[in-house]
Amino acid sequence: MLTKPRRTPSPTSRPRTVPNALIYEIMDGEPIYYRGYREVLNGKKTIEEIMGASSLQWVIVIYIHLIMVRFLDETRYWFAVGEAGVHIDHRNNLAHDVAVYEKTVLTPDKINKKYADVPARVAVEIDIQADLSKDRDGQYVTRKTRKLLDFGTQKVVWVFTDSQQVMVAERGADAWLTMDWDRDIELLDGRFFNVGNYLAREGIRLDES
Repeated sequence: MLTKPRRTPSPTSRPRTVPNALIYEIMDGEPIYYRGYREVLNGKKTIEEIMGASSLQWVIVIYIHLIMVRFLDETRYWFAVGEAGVHIDHRNNLAHDVAVYEKTVLTPDKINKKYADVPARVAVEIDIQADLSKDRDGQYVTRKTRKLLDFGTQKVVWVFTDSQQVMVAERGADAWLTMDWDRDIELLDGRFFNVGNYLAREGIRLDES
């Protein structure tokens, strides 16, 4: 009786190791990669290309950060910007684009070379930097928002540049609100932001398609 020889897997069929540099966050113990990481693995893009923010994204980040610096009390708050890491537990390491921390919560003894392990008062996310190719990741915004609120963050704000909308989720609220981004939205302590109006004042016109 003839037996077929065992087929040796080709190198291309073996699982490809993803470098840690391509991990955007850890959620529920599973790595979530930067959007576009597959292009990096295939040699079509560099790591820097997928990690960098678009000009529109960083303009919005600066706008919100300036509101914090100019109008909120710096003796009460820290203002974080640029993928500030937050350690919820050993299975969850997330990141904020912009955040406000209370100094009574993020005390000097908690500031070190590790991720912050206390909740922000307000977290602002500009678009989704994560790869959502897995089925479970389709609920990424909901999962991340819920984890931050359960951790103790009082308000989570998402700004979506494609749909030109803003979602606001507050701790203890019955519903999360999604609205067009040309409305006044309270950031904190009676200070408001309006992404649509700000971009219009700066002469920035976007293709709505």
